[in-house]
Amino acid sequence: MCWKCDNPDGTVEDYLDYLRGLIAGHGWAVQSVESRKMPFAYTIGLHGLGLPELLITGMASDVSCIVLNSIAHMIVDDGVLLEPSMHIDYEDRFLMEVTEVEHPDVHMPFAISLYGPRVRALQLVWADDRGHLPWERGWRRGRYGQPVLGVRADVA
Repeated sequence: MCWKCDNPDGTVEDYLDYLRGLIAGHGWAVQSVESRKMPFAYTIGLHGLGLPELLITGMASDVSCIVLNSIAHMIVDDGVLLEPSMHIDYEDRFLMEVTEVEHPDVHMPFAISLYGPRVRALQLVWADDRGHLPWERGWRRGRYGQPVLGVRADVA
């Protein structure tokens, strides 16, 4: 169940306090946005550690939360530095490419509410079951499709 469903009289400020508590206890939180057309999820709290927030689109909420938490642990605990155009082979299950999110302020309102307009974000763009990324011919849309929220960096 969602926080708002569990707290129908709660305010946005109450929810931000809840997020602050999660971030204080765990280092970051994952905000999932349910949608029939474009589900997405993003981290909140990495900015406070001097890192870009992470975002993933078009993936079921439970899976996106696992992926975001796993990648966040890689960058926080293991010191992995993510850069646009970098490829990540996620647990030998699927390939992802990192892209810069052009307008985090549009897509990540709770991160912006906590940290202000200077939040930087990276999108984890995932490949389909045949290894194709959304900008490649033959990419299969998956269940929801996968909007890319920035411009793909040149791959060196």
